[in-house]
Amino acid sequence: MPRLRRPAVLPGSTLLLLVALASCAKKGAPTGGPPDIEPPRLVASAPDSGAAGVPRDAVLALTFSEGMDPRSTADAISIAPRVDIRHRRWSGRSVAIVLAETLRAGQTYTLFLGSGARDRHGNPLAGGATVAFSTADTMPGGVLDGELVARGFTAAGTYLWCYDAAGGRAPDSTARDFDAIGVADRDGRFRVVGLPVPGRYRLWVFADLNGNRSFEPQSDILAPVDTVFALAPGAPIARGFSVTVLNPRSPGRVRGAVLDSLGIERGVLIVMAVAADDSLRQVSAVVDDQRHYELPLPAGVWRVRAWRDLDRSRTWQRDSEPASAARPVEVAPASEIGDVDLVLERAPGGP
Repeated sequence: MPRLRRPAVLPGSTLLLLVALASCAKKGAPTGGPPDIEPPRLVASAPDSGAAGVPRDAVLALTFSEGMDPRSTADAISIAPRVDIRHRRWSGRSVAIVLAETLRAGQTYTLFLGSGARDRHGNPLAGGATVAFSTADTMPGGVLDGELVARGFTAAGTYLWCYDAAGGRAPDSTARDFDAIGVADRDGRFRVVGLPVPGRYRLWVFADLNGNRSFEPQSDILAPVDTVFALAPGAPIARGFSVTVLNPRSPGRVRGAVLDSLGIERGVLIVMAVAADDSLRQVSAVVDDQRHYELPLPAGVWRVRAWRDLDRSRTWQRDSEPASAARPVEVAPASEIGDVDLVLERAPGGP
């Protein structure tokens, strides 16, 4: 397989999607050496990515940079358009993929590997991988070459499902009925290749956050990209675009400093946020030695206050413990809010 190259992403328009929400293995240490923390990579395939004229009864194969965990890696291998896999047979660092049916004539396929694949020491694949090939005499030249900007989740391993816009289909994660697929790498870059030209295509972003390869609205993200990509013989490649996807369940982060000129050293400085709509929803953090703090907060309006907890009870004694005024802060999902500084004032009956 030719060396895998990261596509260049040129400046372009950003498509912002405010979307509805549509295991960590322990690293082992190789015997006699330091812990293995290097992510595995796909280094070769049969057929090569971009190959045409692939026999309809071909046995596919993938080779990795190191020994892989057979179960997690086998589970991460799929092919689109959907073809069931009968066997996955391992030999060293390679796995042969025996299909349950003959490939269709004149069809482009993408063998893809999700980020759930892991090496023998638990390190996940570096962002997933795709191998596109065709049983036709030539490989279609259409390409979507872009970047996924993930807000509140990890871009690596996120799927970009591609559909022929003329079909008007809604995605079905269990059917794997997309016409082509891309997988974002660690930098969020992706390529969907082998698209017939001319053609008009739609993308859907699927972030499989719970890792079960099926869309679960309570945990995953499934979002359409509004743009229709028109590919023509004179312009078969669409590049230089980015897709920004927001995880609405991701907390925002509020940061700031506590300014204290009162000269009181005992106790501990605490910052607490209280939800404006429910005083029982509270998030607190101890201020660090530089008097900085950080609070992860779900989306909503919060009131943020600092106080010196003289009795270390974690409860503000308003008559005796110095505190700041409460600052209202509106937090959006996956937002970063800085410079929320709080100034301690002397308590009415305190030191």
